[in-house]
Amino acid sequence: MWDAFLNAIFWVIEKLHSFSGDWGLAIILITIVFRMIIYPITARQFRSTYKMQKMQPKIKELQEKYKDDKARQQEEMMKVYKEAKFNPLSGCLPMILQMPIFIALFQVLRSLPDRIAGIGGTEAVLPATFYSIIPDLSQSSSNVFSLTPEGILAFIPYILLVALFGVSMLIPLLINRTRDRNTLLMTGIMAVMMLFFGWSSPAGVLLYWDTSSLLGVAQQAIYKRVMERKDAEKEEEMIDIKPVKVEVERAIKKPRPKKGGK
Repeated sequence: MWDAFLNAIFWVIEKLHSFSGDWGLAIILITIVFRMIIYPITARQFRSTYKMQKMQPKIKELQEKYKDDKARQQEEMMKVYKEAKFNPLSGCLPMILQMPIFIALFQVLRSLPDRIAGIGGTEAVLPATFYSIIPDLSQSSSNVFSLTPEGILAFIPYILLVALFGVSMLIPLLINRTRDRNTLLMTGIMAVMMLFFGWSSPAGVLLYWDTSSLLGVAQQAIYKRVMERKDAEKEEEMIDIKPVKVEVERAIKKPRPKKGGK
């Protein structure tokens, strides 16, 4: 079953290669298609991140107020989540659902040369290139690196993919303006691990991941902008329908004239 799934993914990549004439471009195209398919899932993750960002000031206030009472702190935070209709686990579910597809794409791209060699015909020409930018998508930075002038020149596009691979972990934090130290520390550690992993990963895998990350960042930035605009419109509507207080000046009541001039 899993092998059939992998073969189906490679079949799509092969068709995109026939359309575009380049294996690297075919990887970029399938990444775009994949991001479009899973957008309803990732939109939930973006919504969760946006809500969490808006609740941060209130959460920090509770953490400071009940720093000596963790049970009360947790109770008050759950009340905030309930009022905002926020599920802390909702941001994790989309990532879990995406993992099988991510793993499948990774396995297909890692075995790309063998799969290309097995199809025959004109598509079986190796190595698989990304135009003249990356001469071999099956090679990694660790394999290409050499201290010779030719080796350093050939190494540049590979190391750029690795660098973007690591930086992709930090870009969402810049968009959300995250200042939490623990989040920054954990993300920094993850970025270093990604650099280590990317050093020995085939360029085709990095091309897929970098393209997916950039598309995800663009989608998140657009989603955030749309949500901020909607929130601003709701605030304007609340201001418009708010009743206006009118100060009424009561007329001074004059004394009635008495009969007979008295």
